[in-house]
Amino acid sequence: MSTKRPEWLDNAIFYEIYPQSFNDTNGDGIGDFNGITEKLDYIQSLGCNALWLNPCFESPFGDAGYDVSDYYQAAPRYGTNEDLKHLFDEVHKRGMHILLDLVPGHTSVRHKWFKESMKAERNEYTDRYVWTNSIWEEPQGMGCIRGISDRDGSCAVNFFSHQPALNYGFYKPDPEKPWQQSMDDDGPRATLEELKNIMRFWLTLGCDGFRVDMAGSLVKHDEDGKGTIRLWQDVRGFLDREFPCAAMVSEWGEPDKSLQGGFHMDFLLHFGPSHYNDLFRCEEPYFSSRGKGDISEFVAKYKENYEKSEKKGLICIPSGNHDMDRLARSIHGDNLKIAFAFLLSMPGAPFIYYGDEIGMRYVEGLTSVEGGYGRTGSRSPMQWDSGLNAGFSSAPKEKLYIRQDESPDRPTAAAQMADDSSLFNEIRRLIGIRQSNKALQSLGEIEFVYAEKDAYPFAYIRSSDEERILVIINPSDREVQFPCGYTPKETLYSFGGAVTADGGSITVPAQSAGYYRI
Repeated sequence: MSTKRPEWLDNAIFYEIYPQSFNDTNGDGIGDFNGITEKLDYIQSLGCNALWLNPCFESPFGDAGYDVSDYYQAAPRYGTNEDLKHLFDEVHKRGMHILLDLVPGHTSVRHKWFKESMKAERNEYTDRYVWTNSIWEEPQGMGCIRGISDRDGSCAVNFFSHQPALNYGFYKPDPEKPWQQSMDDDGPRATLEELKNIMRFWLTLGCDGFRVDMAGSLVKHDEDGKGTIRLWQDVRGFLDREFPCAAMVSEWGEPDKSLQGGFHMDFLLHFGPSHYNDLFRCEEPYFSSRGKGDISEFVAKYKENYEKSEKKGLICIPSGNHDMDRLARSIHGDNLKIAFAFLLSMPGAPFIYYGDEIGMRYVEGLTSVEGGYGRTGSRSPMQWDSGLNAGFSSAPKEKLYIRQDESPDRPTAAAQMADDSSLFNEIRRLIGIRQSNKALQSLGEIEFVYAEKDAYPFAYIRSSDEERILVIINPSDREVQFPCGYTPKETLYSFGGAVTADGGSITVPAQSAGYYRI
């Protein structure tokens, strides 16, 4: 389908903020909206021109805010709706944009909709969730909660047992299971209309769009995603009519489907078939200096998705996020700079997870906080300077939302900004080069030149109109050579030493990255 695209996405570079861990201005040990507003100039100085804010709606925080109890209220721990609107305004004053995290698939058990749906007598919320007709029957292929109310039936859950699944219908309801409603039944239609109301509310208040959590999972028993694509096409029509400039980024992992549904961009997921973990988070990551990784399967899957999505180049590759290990847990030293030379030269909008720009580490050995479990170590408070709590909060250390990295050599934003050779400043340089060359931006096409199994380097061409840029990445600790029919004519960026071209092959220094006009 035809999708109106906000032009600002064409050169967007996102900074992901986990609000509770970013900057605390009221001394309660938890980050807040005003703390984000206070640091907008820092984010802009890095070169990022867009924000993605993790869920910030009212919630009991059993899953870090991905269990919403009121979609229309900001979580009091972060501030008020007015504080959030002020953040929107300050973002826009700087020519930047902001996406909120939308969780359409489930709510908290504490949401008023769910409390009403548990009642035995029928009401407008009876069909808002996926309930079976009998307490003894569980929804096949889904977890459930049951025995918690007077209503007879079991309620499907999407993830944790306190996250009941909202009802958008079944693509092909089983006639022998009358509780499986079709997408066009009144209950699922009402859920969809309420989703539009939520989006309308925040877009009217001033946000620029949404990153949508698990966007491909709404319609149940959905053959090839056809029902969910249809659902999002309905949403797309609403947005095109009322908010044509609203940006939509999906956590789907199948860009051909999400773009059909009317999303502008899709995330590569750290699970599923993308082989994203082959790059940074496996036993032998490709970007490790050991040079024992393999990028070939990642490239094969990327090419498949790229072709399916009509070479639109809208597959987003994040440095990391709140759901996975910190980049610096497995990639170290100069290889972090090389990893960003890759991340900032691929199609689609780059997403930088807060703190990755200074090499923040995964904090080992933490007890789970608010449903984080193994992810908790990637959610520790931002390290701003050498002051109390690394400048994150004036609260006593024991009151911090999550314990910080307490290493004496922990990286800080202040120290890295003052050091020209730091990771922060390397990323700033890379962003500047990307923004100065259209071929390197979101919509530039990509052609893979060298991505052989168990081999280094990794080389590809980014192009736009007449501009062609050869990117060569060698994270390994050894000099390598590869056959290449292109001759670098101008060096746009070089880290770790210059390549040499000779007779149809290029020699690449160890632990290096470069962008070359051809």
